[in-house]
Amino acid sequence: MADRHTYETGFSVPTMTDQEPVAILHYLNQFFAGIGGEDHANDPPRVMEGAVGPGRALEAAFGGAGRVVATIAAGDNFAVESEEELKRAVLEAIARYRPAVIAAGPAFDAGRYGLACGQVGKIADDAGIPLVTSMHPENAGITTYRRFMICLPSGSAVAEMGEIVQRMAALIMKLASGQELGSASEDGYIPRGPRRVIMREKNGAARAVDLVLARIHDRPFESEIVIQDYDHVSPPAGLSSLSDVKVAVVTSGGLVPTGNPDKLTAARADAYFRYPIAEMSELAVGEWETIHGGYGHKWVNEGDPNYVVPLRSLRALESMGEIGSIYDYYISTVGNQTSVANAQRFGKELVEELTQAGVGAVVMIPT
Repeated sequence: MADRHTYETGFSVPTMTDQEPVAILHYLNQFFAGIGGEDHANDPPRVMEGAVGPGRALEAAFGGAGRVVATIAAGDNFAVESEEELKRAVLEAIARYRPAVIAAGPAFDAGRYGLACGQVGKIADDAGIPLVTSMHPENAGITTYRRFMICLPSGSAVAEMGEIVQRMAALIMKLASGQELGSASEDGYIPRGPRRVIMREKNGAARAVDLVLARIHDRPFESEIVIQDYDHVSPPAGLSSLSDVKVAVVTSGGLVPTGNPDKLTAARADAYFRYPIAEMSELAVGEWETIHGGYGHKWVNEGDPNYVVPLRSLRALESMGEIGSIYDYYISTVGNQTSVANAQRFGKELVEELTQAGVGAVVMIPT
């Protein structure tokens, strides 16, 4: 039998032996498990024996030292909306298969998938089992669950899958072999938050002077404190009334004319488009559709496109004198996996356009 090793993180896993491959439980969403796309996003968890989809590449990367004993898969919507049911299914799989380490994803920049991987990481953390995953650093799963998982950074392209599972496998084997997890910079994972006390040859004052001298003399140096550069936007002054204000509508819900004539992408948008609404009292069913890749389309495309662009409600407010007027166009893009850089560019361009058009307020409709 394998010995057990306990990490400073609280994880306790069996170390490898020559006779016994390390047991890995793998979490996937419905798409990567080969179950289906958005039509299966509400599927409850199911357990499949052995490796499935990306798990096969992960298992191959272990070179016989590890084995994916089972795969647990759930729909993205189900995972983020039914946390207790997901927790129960994961704990049952842990009890049945007794994994040394849990793998999840990779999730790349898929927000719901990243959140689901993070939720499984929290469940694993509570059970004292490490979870290794990979996703884009801007994924919502990182923001919410980083302290509960060991996450390698990825890009947004699934073409990176082969390289990423190799890195995941190496980190899983390091944990399973009883080696202590190094720092984020040493082992290449996204910082998780915990800090460890270590001893240095020089005290802080001396090290600070060394850094200053290195900078003055243009020598290479690396700060011991990594500071994330957050964007700070000062809010505008509030409006006491909208009765004489022209209001524009901007949506990241991906609503476009039926047929998507401008080919707005369902994810990772690099453009936005404007559509005329000057002579309309509401948006008619059948003439508009959402192409957004992050939520179900039925309630908009077959139900009411005014859920995404609430023109009917705005016209009612306009007729009552609550708002002055409505800008002649609505602006549509997709927020799903769109980069911060593109979003900032959209904002700067739209501010210029709307200001020139005399718009005094914007109704932003997210998804």
